[in-house]
Amino acid sequence: MIKSKICDILGIRYPVLQGGMAWVADARLAAAVSEAGGLGIIAGMNMNGEQLRAEIRKLRTLTDKPFGVNVMLMSPHAAEVAQVVVEEGVPVLTTGAGNPLTYMKKWLDAGIKVIPVVGSVALAQMVAKRGATVVVAEGGESGGHIGEANTMPLVPEVVDGVDIPVIAAGGIADGRGMAAAFMLGAEGVQMGTRFLVAKECHIHAHYKEKVLAAKDTGTMVSGRRLGHPVRALKNPFARAFAEKEKDPSVTDEELDAFGTGALRRAVVEGDEENGSFLCGEVAGLVKKEQTCKEIIEEIVAEAEALLRAAPSRCE
Repeated sequence: MIKSKICDILGIRYPVLQGGMAWVADARLAAAVSEAGGLGIIAGMNMNGEQLRAEIRKLRTLTDKPFGVNVMLMSPHAAEVAQVVVEEGVPVLTTGAGNPLTYMKKWLDAGIKVIPVVGSVALAQMVAKRGATVVVAEGGESGGHIGEANTMPLVPEVVDGVDIPVIAAGGIADGRGMAAAFMLGAEGVQMGTRFLVAKECHIHAHYKEKVLAAKDTGTMVSGRRLGHPVRALKNPFARAFAEKEKDPSVTDEELDAFGTGALRRAVVEGDEENGSFLCGEVAGLVKKEQTCKEIIEEIVAEAEALLRAAPSRCE
């Protein structure tokens, strides 16, 4: 079995974290990932404090394994979510789309393991200095909100830049990606796109179908003009957003309004015309629907076989 500091730190069997995907990562999916030996994560992005509290309590009826909550710092509910996770005794937090320093002392004082998602060495060093337990170095190949750096250079740069464990994310969906992450110095992986097609993931069937049908060139990035670029599958909405983004006659407020609700329309309604189907570049490697247990065990077995064979590459 792959040995990793992450398993000891988080109390999990496999060094696999499930991404905190807004409107997707609910109690059911997170519980299934945790039951399978990874770390399931509830997305706090689309919830207010009381909605998140209910989801946390629901998860605890489904598993007694460790789990986490993702706090999306750009959410209008970030402050109340930050307090609810303390009140509910959440064991692990991941953060995204911003700098978590405002809340870190509160969380650390409550005994929560804090794992910021970072897109640069500078941010990794900043949160490590303030007590982060681990960082997730996420490259721009990932789905949803992304940074500018790519996974291959970012992960080893972050590994070299901090003295805490690093988890790799962005463009990882199989054992080859996991083995590569370990060779780059990571202690584990975080995946989102692969879990979109988990049997326990209750997104609309149209969403799963689009992920399974995606090719290597099936995603695009928009939103840079608004300061928060997003990777999603190409569809009429994504193309229309990109065109409006280039049009100087469209104000930022109009552009933002155009995108409001698009992710919910994809996840809940399966609206192929007007929904935003967030997805990573690695969708071209995702070809089958499986249980969370099957996904994790398959990826780990593939990675173990590759890592054991690595010495044979050298004479």
